[in-house]
Amino acid sequence: MQLSAEYSSNKKSFKLTIKGIVQGVGFRPFVYQLATKYHLGGIVSNNGSGVLVIIEGKEKEIEFFLRDLVSNNPSLSRIDSLEKEQIELQNRTTFEIIESNSGSISTMLSPDISLCSDCLAEMKDKNNRRYAYPFINCTNCGPRYSIINNLPYDRKNTSMKSFAMCKECQKEYNNPNDRRYHAQPISCYRCGPKLKYISLFGDEEQDGQKAIEKICSLIKEGEVVAIKGIGGFHVVCDATNNDAVASLRKNKHRPTKPLAVMFKNITAIKKFASLKKEDEALILSKERPIVIVAKKENTLLSEFIAPNIDRIGVFLPYTPLHELLLHKLNLPIVATSANLSGEPIILDENEIFKKMPFVTSHLLTYNREIVNACDDSVVQSTFYDRITLRMARGYAPYSMHLEKRASKKILALGANQKVSIALAFDDNVIISPHIGDLGSIESNEYFFKALATLKRVYNFEPEVIVCDKHPRYETTHFAKEYALKHPNVSMIELQHHYAHALAAMAEYALDEDVLAFCFDGTGYGDDGNLWGGEVMLASTQTYKRVCHFKELSLLGGEKAVKEPKRVALSLLFNTFSLDEILQMKSINGKLFNENEIKTLYQMYERGINAPMTSSLGRVFDGVYALSGYRDNISYEGESGLILESVSLKSKTKATYSYDIKDGVIDYTPMILEILKENNKADIAKKFILTVSKIVIDISSQYPKLPVVLSGGVFQNKILVAEITKIFHKMGRKYYIQNKTPLNDGGISLGQVYFALNQKDN
Repeated sequence: MQLSAEYSSNKKSFKLTIKGIVQGVGFRPFVYQLATKYHLGGIVSNNGSGVLVIIEGKEKEIEFFLRDLVSNNPSLSRIDSLEKEQIELQNRTTFEIIESNSGSISTMLSPDISLCSDCLAEMKDKNNRRYAYPFINCTNCGPRYSIINNLPYDRKNTSMKSFAMCKECQKEYNNPNDRRYHAQPISCYRCGPKLKYISLFGDEEQDGQKAIEKICSLIKEGEVVAIKGIGGFHVVCDATNNDAVASLRKNKHRPTKPLAVMFKNITAIKKFASLKKEDEALILSKERPIVIVAKKENTLLSEFIAPNIDRIGVFLPYTPLHELLLHKLNLPIVATSANLSGEPIILDENEIFKKMPFVTSHLLTYNREIVNACDDSVVQSTFYDRITLRMARGYAPYSMHLEKRASKKILALGANQKVSIALAFDDNVIISPHIGDLGSIESNEYFFKALATLKRVYNFEPEVIVCDKHPRYETTHFAKEYALKHPNVSMIELQHHYAHALAAMAEYALDEDVLAFCFDGTGYGDDGNLWGGEVMLASTQTYKRVCHFKELSLLGGEKAVKEPKRVALSLLFNTFSLDEILQMKSINGKLFNENEIKTLYQMYERGINAPMTSSLGRVFDGVYALSGYRDNISYEGESGLILESVSLKSKTKATYSYDIKDGVIDYTPMILEILKENNKADIAKKFILTVSKIVIDISSQYPKLPVVLSGGVFQNKILVAEITKIFHKMGRKYYIQNKTPLNDGGISLGQVYFALNQKDN
């Protein structure tokens, strides 16, 4: 671009340092085109901090340039800070995009983004050279985090480095006015990754379009297959075929946990689910998460997709390969993570056949390496925003900009379930994608690999490490071992539920006293018992436990988490004598027989393998069993989901009785009233309304404090709707996480926020 003579005098020159999500999102060509529009000279380049711009020209044109830079930047980008420094005029006559240079790393990794409308249109155009190409992408879409080895985000630092661009792709890649300028995964049929169908039975391997046709024919025939996605393999089958879905469940050892279903388009989803406008917006968003929505009855969908509950997880194709598959199939498919229970998502085709030979014998794969595993995100809408249940593809790595710079590098390790990792350095907080539950060799290795990726990409070595107080958490063990090996690293152990409160405070950058309701399954308490129904006065520095639910015994320890009838019996032990319970016809022989009750009562009396807990999540389990459900639960939160679903059949507005004395929320009166009820729907609805009333009543004792709601129990949409509806009427200020997980996936954020706010940091 040549500048006219009138711009050779009375010019100014500025250096702009732009930080945020500004790499791999079309930011440099955007700057180039903007400079061209206003006839400005200079350069733009990526570096470790983000994007560096030298801009020269008349001051008025530079003002217009800066205005558009901030207000009209690419949709995938996010500017966290823009530093402007006037420098010596160099009389540049052109504007250029120059090669990236290294330096200290503080730019943000971009999450993987779903296929954009422009690429989709090209893929459907028979005259386009990328017609039906399964790896089509541009600067506005495609893989990012899943293929990156290092920053800056250049092709040589990704798993695309082994694919040499053809002349046509290279021309697009080098053209600042092209949508694919420096799109690192750019490729085509000539130079890109290749599809392949592989069978455990040794069938002839098939490539390209034939591989797609083969896998689609198998799905239509009722087979369960594996398909390589953007961040790992999915196990896939026809979602309308009962036999196929039942086979998947049986062989994957997944009895009742809901299965996500991928649909061709939003119209197809509406045939099987009732959508609110908030649901539709999430489903169609560029992140393409799994969205939990209301399930329609009496559809062609298999009865085994989401048994016993009224909702279903739905999502749309987010890669070109998925688009091609769904178009050819023209039916909804189950698309669930390919993994064994307690293990991370599988990345390698050899592992599929090694670990899941009874689940599938067929797979569709491709030869581009997945560097970083990334599962699907899961969200649900509320009337005010969204609730994030799992933050992964599309949303994570999630970055937050800090107004106050961190003086030390902080590493937060999360809890033991739904683990995520958080880093703080300079003026950034980074939260990893969902890692999962720790405990197995494979899941622990996945944790270490995710941590190694973040440390490598950000050139990060912690000076402070934060973990949960639970002495048996894998993350706690790691933190203690790390601190022993690195004596200069200070270690902080933080109470689990206080971290929940801090996570919500961090999302809203709160630095004030709050009243925090932290309700979940269990977490290690300061008294050595298991907490989970806590009300706290909390600040960024400290907290005070002001209320909690009455403690009950987990009869059999972990066994009680899977057998709600043990929790129900514990609630009865808290309320009645052994003789009274043995005389109850509704209990004796239905929950347990007489000898079992006597044995469990001895455990209760003596505290043998019967840890005490104040967990509201466990109270949900107990109420589930007392209301007539006798089945064990096969996944976390199942009892709560079933109670929430059945409660929709009740029109009652009544609540149960309870007492609050000396900071203890005593549900004994409620148990007595539940035992007189017969209607499951009424029990469920009244129980949820009672929990809501408890929150409102306690909040009224602290009228000047904003309220924070955090913890897995608040994934209950009806509970949150009831509480927030009343808060709105009262004009009460409240906060609940929506961008970050309010379950244990958000613990690392709370941990890092605590460390950031200590006086020595």
